[in-house]
Amino acid sequence: MQFIDRTKVIVKAGDGGHGKSAFRREKFVPKGGPAGGDGGRGGDVIFIVDQNMNTLLDFRYHRKFAAENGENGDIKNQYGANAPACFVKVPPGTIVKDEATGEVLADLTEIGQQAVVAKGGRGGRGNAKFANSANRAPTFAEFGEPGESKRLILELKLLADVGLVGYPSVGKSSLVASCSAARPEIAEYHFTTITPVLGVVKTDYEKSFVMADIPGLIEGAADGVGLGHDFLRHVERTKLILHLVDASGLEGRDPVEDYYKINVELKKYSEKIARRTQILVANKMDLPEAQENLPRLRELAEKEGMKLFPISAATREGVAELIAYVGEWLDNYVPEIETEDEVKVYDENKEDPEKITIKRDISGDFVVSGKALEKLVAMTNFLNDEALRRFQYIWRIKGIDEKLKARGIKEGDTVHIGSMEFEWRE
Repeated sequence: MQFIDRTKVIVKAGDGGHGKSAFRREKFVPKGGPAGGDGGRGGDVIFIVDQNMNTLLDFRYHRKFAAENGENGDIKNQYGANAPACFVKVPPGTIVKDEATGEVLADLTEIGQQAVVAKGGRGGRGNAKFANSANRAPTFAEFGEPGESKRLILELKLLADVGLVGYPSVGKSSLVASCSAARPEIAEYHFTTITPVLGVVKTDYEKSFVMADIPGLIEGAADGVGLGHDFLRHVERTKLILHLVDASGLEGRDPVEDYYKINVELKKYSEKIARRTQILVANKMDLPEAQENLPRLRELAEKEGMKLFPISAATREGVAELIAYVGEWLDNYVPEIETEDEVKVYDENKEDPEKITIKRDISGDFVVSGKALEKLVAMTNFLNDEALRRFQYIWRIKGIDEKLKARGIKEGDTVHIGSMEFEWRE
């Protein structure tokens, strides 16, 4: 199956239903009061982690997801029904980013974990909600609040316990094939593996771990050369790194030199990855040339303070000992304390909805922005005189006139708020 680890989607939450403007009309009740009901809430778009998914391939063919709108309010104070949420399944390890801002909206790692990526709009209030001692018979109702609409970037980071790193053709695919049920394509040429391959490795009857054969790394990967960042992204979440080298050096490569070059790339990309525990795996020990390099590799392992396992993925020599040690290491693994370079998820609660900013666009018009104010504009029926007066009252209370005057607005200038356009007058 093709592996897709980065894609873009569009999500649209449902709009809230409109509030109803109505009055009680019954026999023997000559002056029935306002009786318009509220609209229902629009549906949210929710991402949920599904254990049966392991790629983002489905999103290549289905890129748009929309929730239903809430129902409108009705007469006799009848509320509109809330719309159901739109659930979108994603694989574990999915990071959700806002394309416009680059902010991380969700980091989905646990099976069943959910994240609301677009909130449905609340229903508009019916005219019954606006009755008070000063206005006992309001004729206006609110429109439903528009649901959020976003363009998102989805990135997938493999949630493997063990990641295999090494230059192309050192035998990573062969190792995964020899100790798991995974069957990656294997051949004697560079860059055979162009997508990560996951293999479930059993250590005994009850325990197992996930091993990822990650595409071959070359110099310059941290700068995006070759598979670059696509490769390194998948190393980030592994607990242990098996660093494979071709002990035979038959392709003119020096295994000791290769070890240092790859670690330079890992460190350039992320200090956190460079701190991961590594096990040096000297592969192709069935070849005579490998025995000549083994003393140098033992010296390297001792110098770097890591374990060395000479193996042959082709003959399975030493593979069982390696897997047993990895299983034992994972049993005793203690997760790292969260550090500064952990994924930061955007917290929308930190944003003040009442904050108002005023800018000028390239044509000289004034653009007024503010979450609460834009919501008010979207939900106001400007064709109703009472609704218009209410909007003007709130506008004055928020002091927007004074703010615009301070920015030099003049009679007849154009003001934009959300999708609405106004001509400013004293």
